[in-house]
Amino acid sequence: MKNWSSGIGRLFLLVGLLSVATAAVGPALTFKFRTESIPGATETDVFGVNNSEVGVGSYLDSSGVRHGFMASRGTVTTLDDPNGSNTYCFGINNLGAIVGYYTTSSFSAQAFLYQNGTFTDIGPAGGVGSQAIGINDNGDVNGNYSDSSGGGHGFLLKGGTYTKIDVPGALFTLGGGINNADIMTEVWIDSAGNAESSVYNGTKFTTINVPGAQSSSAGAITNGNDIVFSWEDSSEEYYGALLHAGKFTNFQEPKGDRTWGYGINDHHVIVGSYRPTGNQTNTGFAATY
Repeated sequence: MKNWSSGIGRLFLLVGLLSVATAAVGPALTFKFRTESIPGATETDVFGVNNSEVGVGSYLDSSGVRHGFMASRGTVTTLDDPNGSNTYCFGINNLGAIVGYYTTSSFSAQAFLYQNGTFTDIGPAGGVGSQAIGINDNGDVNGNYSDSSGGGHGFLLKGGTYTKIDVPGALFTLGGGINNADIMTEVWIDSAGNAESSVYNGTKFTTINVPGAQSSSAGAITNGNDIVFSWEDSSEEYYGALLHAGKFTNFQEPKGDRTWGYGINDHHVIVGSYRPTGNQTNTGFAATY
């Protein structure tokens, strides 16, 4: 079984400008990469970006403490949920609402919504751990939670109501992105322990794996249905991929030997993380296509 949790980087259940032409599965696209790192941080991961190019993610400070953050036009704001530690900010909508999770005093994950300067716990009743992954402009949230028997499910929070999401045949359903039409990406774990991905429109699941991938993890989805991915090959190397106009294009940050794609906006901006060659910790990137 592959160590798929390290390739996704956000699963609690098992928990400078360069231009480069990518190796294309579909039409050739060109990506321009820019490193995004928090000053003084030993590790930076960028998980989400909105149409104003406000990015969110998490970083490790020099003492090894993890924080959430929001960054815009060179200004970084640390966002730490006051109810716990190890804050991760995963998604941000165009109104500035942010979702993610933090670690409670009992070492479980707790999903949150950050809006108008206030953190609010969210998650289905009875859940013993939860993460919020994506949020759209209507405030609808895609996430995941663990039940008391150890089962892992996705959830949709819409209009104050939670709906459980289980991809048919999945061992665990882990949630993902959501656009304004409530089209969602759902990462799920198959019987071999590998990550697969589906698009869910509320009634139908459609599998969308990166061609040739051992594990394929969909991230955010735009209102035009572009989707960013992280994927792992059989030698346990990690890459990004973009599904655009129905075709996949693989990408890799040229200064690194591992790349993860997490967030995307409607203006062809992707964000994620990469492992600089020779390093053991991640730093963030933004790329246009």
